[in-house]
Amino acid sequence: MSERFFVLEEGESGSRYDTEVDTVEPINREDGARCPRCGVGVGMRTWLPPYRCDLVLHGEAWGDFLQGSGDDLLVSERFARAFQEEGLTGLEGFHPVEVRRVRGKRRNSTLSTPPPYLFTKACFGRGALDLTRGRLRFPAPPTCPECLSVHLDTIHGFSLEPGTWRREDIFRPRGLHGWLTVSERFARFVARHGFTNLRLTPSEEYLWDPTAPADSA
Repeated sequence: MSERFFVLEEGESGSRYDTEVDTVEPINREDGARCPRCGVGVGMRTWLPPYRCDLVLHGEAWGDFLQGSGDDLLVSERFARAFQEEGLTGLEGFHPVEVRRVRGKRRNSTLSTPPPYLFTKACFGRGALDLTRGRLRFPAPPTCPECLSVHLDTIHGFSLEPGTWRREDIFRPRGLHGWLTVSERFARFVARHGFTNLRLTPSEEYLWDPTAPADSA
């Protein structure tokens, strides 16, 4: 049976664990990754130390997985510890984040102390978007066989080209650099530990259509 993949996203807005990350000045960033063959940008500008942020709790409890601007990812200390102890792969380093201020959006609620958070980023994997099997719409095929960068109009499910995945548990696929993709092992890891503020959608069921009305996307 072939491996199944999932798209990893932050939890739904308005959920119990809805948490917002605001970076704090000074914000140091370096240019994002570029394709080694054609030179096109394949990643957002990368956050550099010092890692400082404010947190805004829109829900009732702090989540384990937070997405900041660009490709920035923050995970709770318990998430990072379990990820390392169980030998999962694809996250590049865990760096302590200084939380300068916390605020709550819910009225008449007690704001608890957030858990320690760590900054990390997902690797660029070798797994490649299969342009022939997914239900994708794009005006022109990619011109670079390495990064497969292509302007996608819509996604109604996608697959990875067989034989290209290198068994990373979380990664950014070639051709889908803006989408975090995870393995079945990662999905089981999340379910086993009950990590919060994230959602996993099977890649074959994933829908992305920026032109669709919000209530039908």
